[in-house]
Amino acid sequence: MSNSIPTAISPLTHFDAQGQAHMVDVGAKAVTHRVAVATGRIHMLPSTLALIQSGTVKKGDVLGIARIAGIQGAKKTADLIPLCHPLALTRVALDFEVIADAELPTIVCTATAETIGQTGVEMEALTAVQVALLTIYDMCKAADRGMVMTDVKLLEKQGGKSGHWVAS
Repeated sequence: MSNSIPTAISPLTHFDAQGQAHMVDVGAKAVTHRVAVATGRIHMLPSTLALIQSGTVKKGDVLGIARIAGIQGAKKTADLIPLCHPLALTRVALDFEVIADAELPTIVCTATAETIGQTGVEMEALTAVQVALLTIYDMCKAADRGMVMTDVKLLEKQGGKSGHWVAS
């Protein structure tokens, strides 16, 4: 009759013994330096990429504004994802790689988030990437509504009890 998640076999930490969603108690966890790196891509028309590279998008410097938006997104993660802890981020950095492939022009966004605390920054890095890609879309949608955001994923995390993890 119950739809609760069986916690004995579930590795999910956001559910209590009764299967109710809750914010994980990190009070007893060790304070460590934590780092997460995430990435994602946005594919577009060659003409859209040319606009971005030339700096002639009417709304301004697309990658510069996307960088700031990604940083803001990382800082607002706890406001967007209900069970995330608010974190004192010590660093958020975004890098963009332009791939001027004639068949699939792409911008790759990589975000790094860091904190010294009791919980990781994976969600902050992932949110930074998503918000940066959404900002690129928003700034260029008048020229290309067919842009596609793909491959958003965690690349690496360091710190905490689970240690260092790198995507395979």
